[in-house]
Amino acid sequence: MKPRRVFLIVLDSVGVGELPDAAAYGDAGSNTLRSCCAQPGFEVPALQSLGLFNIDGVGCGKRTAFPIGAYGKCAEASAGKDTTTGHWEICGLISETPMPTYPDGFPPEVIDAFARRTGRAVLCNKPYSGTQVIADYGEEHLKTGALIVYTSADSVFQIAAHEDKVPVETLYEYCRIARDILQGKHAVGRVIARPFTGTFPFTRTPRRHDFSLVPPGDTLIDVLAGAGYDVLPVGKIFDIFAGKGLCKAHPTVSNADGMQMTSDYSETDFCGLCFTNLVDFDMRYGHRNDAPGYANALMEFDRWLAAFLPTLQGDDLLFITADHGCDPCTPSTDHSREYIPLLVYGKHVKPVNLGIRATYADIGKTIADLFGVPNALAGKSFKDQITEAPYDR
Repeated sequence: MKPRRVFLIVLDSVGVGELPDAAAYGDAGSNTLRSCCAQPGFEVPALQSLGLFNIDGVGCGKRTAFPIGAYGKCAEASAGKDTTTGHWEICGLISETPMPTYPDGFPPEVIDAFARRTGRAVLCNKPYSGTQVIADYGEEHLKTGALIVYTSADSVFQIAAHEDKVPVETLYEYCRIARDILQGKHAVGRVIARPFTGTFPFTRTPRRHDFSLVPPGDTLIDVLAGAGYDVLPVGKIFDIFAGKGLCKAHPTVSNADGMQMTSDYSETDFCGLCFTNLVDFDMRYGHRNDAPGYANALMEFDRWLAAFLPTLQGDDLLFITADHGCDPCTPSTDHSREYIPLLVYGKHVKPVNLGIRATYADIGKTIADLFGVPNALAGKSFKDQITEAPYDR
């Protein structure tokens, strides 16, 4: 018998400790979960019950004597520490070549082509904080109409524009132009629209939109959709995979929105995968080095999780993981190269230690295996380690 429904929830950037090669990425000592655990009053009893603090080497929290889920952690086999790279690897596609980054800004060949095709000049063009860049360049943008282009330590080309100066749909069109330009050696992972509004100090709006590269091969999404299963993307999943294998986007404006949409799907009779990304951990707290806010967001998720677990039906499965780290207590405001947590829950899941997995791709490989779908995804399935009779083929 195969599961009818699997819920895969990515807690965006909730890493559980530095990878062995973290120093090469400037991330030695990073441990996002440990930084949250150090915040006063931090408690996540539902995650604890699943085995979060039983994970080998997690370095924080209190172990539970009797975890109700399977638990472990996964190393990143791909080169990089980007959202796109992490999600693709979770779904069985390993990126052996890192996506390009631009610590000195984008070269003239990119900026000149972008300015020519949009008909607008460019401001900034260097790595910058997303909130600081609109504080420093927002007034000039309003006066001149020039677009604020910036990047980070990640493989991103970000365009900020005031909604009164550049309508959101026009900003999206500019992003599509940038996406078309940024191919080949300049194929960044994501082009991101960053609309803002108001007067100084300006406020970013929730109408952010990511324009990702199309995955260069099949992922778990293609494998399941091709076998006739439903794949329901919640949050920025549709954007991360550039819609490949998906029919419809279900964007969200917050973690709360994503959790509610996941709960709503749990009340429907779909057959396949509900794939959720909760971005606030990364976007609102990790990148802003807001450790108290990050810890509180994890506690909010834990309260939702405690109510969600009893709603799972007899053969449903829940996977909880992340896509990289973003330690809010290190000087860097960028992603960190970390292990990701692996928690699996279901009424017939064995509460076993899955150890340290060699790649995030083990997650997608296992989900495809659980559904009994033949595939060539990277990774090694741990289906036989976690399942009891009801999930056997």
